[in-house]
Amino acid sequence: MTLVRFDPFREMAILQNRVNRAFGDIGRHYDDEAFARGAWVPPVDIFENEKHEIVLKAELPDLNREDIELKVENNTLTLGGHKKASNEVKDEQYHRIERSFGSFSRTFTLPVTVDTGRIAAEYKNGVLTVTLPQREDAKPKQIEVKVN
Repeated sequence: MTLVRFDPFREMAILQNRVNRAFGDIGRHYDDEAFARGAWVPPVDIFENEKHEIVLKAELPDLNREDIELKVENNTLTLGGHKKASNEVKDEQYHRIERSFGSFSRTFTLPVTVDTGRIAAEYKNGVLTVTLPQREDAKPKQIEVKVN
């Protein structure tokens, strides 16, 4: 029988690696290669409001208007931009970095019912709200049923 020395730190490192793989390595340092490629993706909510408009809300904290790009082409909405790292704090002063930085791009296929000529966008308190109105002929209509 072979004796194996117990190393609690080795076991903790193995556990940490397993957890990181399970959750996609969430707590990476911003220097990681993935962040250099642009691993940050802003979360979005998409819903339909009472006016039958499709509304897209994207969380874009700490971005300036100039850092956000929004375009529509061939019924495709593309949201992109760049989130810059703060230069107020030097790298050697950090104890932990969990916020992500870098370029991002998200693409959404729009339904044919959206009137792309009337799309509006507003950026307020770190949230971009894009309103996608439907064409008039695509909105639901009440049909009266006649009785003979």
